Amino acid sequence: MGKKVIIIGGGLAGLSAGCYAAMNGFETQIFEHHSVPGGVAATWKRGGYTIDGGIHFVVGHKPGNDMHKILDELGAAEPALFTDMRDYGNFIHEPSGISIQINGDVEKLSAKLKAMAPADIEMIEDFFKGVKAFRGHDFSTMGMTNPPELATVFSRIKEMWQMRSVIKYFTGPYTKKISDYALGIQTPWLRDFFCNLFLSESPVWFPMLYLAIVADKQAGFLAKGCLPFVLAIEKHYKSLGGEISYRSTVEKILVDNNRAVGVRLADGQEFRGDYVISCGDGYNTVFNLLNGEYTDEIMKDRYETWPLCRSFLTISYGVNRLFKNELPLNTVILKKPLVIGNEQVKSLLIRILNYSDHFAPAGKSVFQIEVETGFDYWYKLQESDRKSYEDEKQWVASALLQQVEKQVLRQ
Repeated sequence: MGKKVIIIGGGLAGLSAGCYAAMNGFETQIFEHHSVPGGVAATWKRGGYTIDGGIHFVVGHKPGNDMHKILDELGAAEPALFTDMRDYGNFIHEPSGISIQINGDVEKLSAKLKAMAPADIEMIEDFFKGVKAFRGHDFSTMGMTNPPELATVFSRIKEMWQMRSVIKYFTGPYTKKISDYALGIQTPWLRDFFCNLFLSESPVWFPMLYLAIVADKQAGFLAKGCLPFVLAIEKHYKSLGGEISYRSTVEKILVDNNRAVGVRLADGQEFRGDYVISCGDGYNTVFNLLNGEYTDEIMKDRYETWPLCRSFLTISYGVNRLFKNELPLNTVILKKPLVIGNEQVKSLLIRILNYSDHFAPAGKSVFQIEVETGFDYWYKLQESDRKSYEDEKQWVASALLQQVEKQVLRQ
């Protein structure tokens, strides 16, 4: 029997690691805390509706792309799992009354923005020049083909040569946060437009790249939500002989002579292996499962001082109507901010799951509203007063619904 790999976590990373380990002749076993695979790529049922809380879109799902090759290797390239993204979405700016459809015709979009914001023509042209440069390239597996530990001088040179036409956009001002880049924009609504193409802290090159991907028709949605996608990978993993244990919480990584040799579960069971791969939370792995014994000042500083990803609140609604013509992704900049807790919510992302009939019963639909809000507020509230926590959730759901009914969801 070959060497054994123990994998902590049955999310997409854990399942993928299991598949590739099994394909390379290793015996594998995954330990997953939850009762189902997928991790944060989660889907659940509510009253006949399917609520998809995970992946918003996928890139490179079509044959001919590097990502499609990976999906095929993982058993998740079935065309029925995907549906093409025809347009990126809508941008609605309530303070100015501006509404813009962001579609795959980037030349038309650029011309429209220049006509509407003549004071910022130079900035618009600079941005869309980058979008044009990214078109026609396959970046679906960018950073995934050659891990730093395995890369050679030749492979690095080869990657640089393949990226020669866009290399400038990974340097200089294009590595800034898009919010900093937008400070040079004179038109207020256009500044909000650029900052909300994706996360405002994303580098400038990322929304350039993504608009190019949409224009090249290489973006798509998961037609049935995350769970069927995840289950396809799980099925393939098991077909390769892999084992997966659910409701199995890893409490410690066992170490012998500074080498990981297995895991101990919360129920006291121990499992040994030749290699251990943790595909769970990084902090938990380093400071809990390994007791913080294998770190240094650089890593400690990162966890102590680096800013965390912004926290978001998602509210899902099942409604007795269809959204046949609305675009799936809609960004709304509010004229009057909504106060949640002690913070002002100035924008909403409205995600309409109308790209397949999988999410709701006939004649009905699911849509979601996402807002940025502080995690600490909600955590402390549910810890101190559960009833107030539930009441606050109901109030927020109602208040947000009223905000968007007049714009995106009107009949």
